[in-house]
Amino acid sequence: MQLSAAPYEERLTAPRTWWLISFLVGVSMALVLLPFGTLPMLGGLAGGTAVAAVAASSYGSVRIRVVGDSLIAGEAKIPLMALGEAEVLDAEEARAWRTHKADPRAFLLLRAYIPTALRVEVTDPQDPTPYLYLSTREPERLAQALRTQTPA
Repeated sequence: MQLSAAPYEERLTAPRTWWLISFLVGVSMALVLLPFGTLPMLGGLAGGTAVAAVAASSYGSVRIRVVGDSLIAGEAKIPLMALGEAEVLDAEEARAWRTHKADPRAFLLLRAYIPTALRVEVTDPQDPTPYLYLSTREPERLAQALRTQTPA
């Protein structure tokens, strides 16, 4: 049995500006520790930058994948047979579904720095989740992957 490559995989990486902010956090820590001498200042620069970079990398490491008969979104693994229609959301519609149209029972994989999203209906009667909201940079490609992988 040969394993096929994932038809869709995306990592929701943090924007480049977050890495600059990580460095600025390190500079801030260095300035706080400046009165204690050069060595603590350098330690604050290195340590503050490292901690902020790890936080940015961790937040931006979440993945969305369609593999076999499952959609894997962050920690959630959902069988494709439990999913219905996928709706591509542009920036304005995605904002509406994050705010006033949102259902508190919905599963949200939300990254505010990604303007577009995909909303997928959940058709499983045993699941109280009405839909999945997935922030994605390529909603059309994800919707296509879900359509082509869905068992008939």
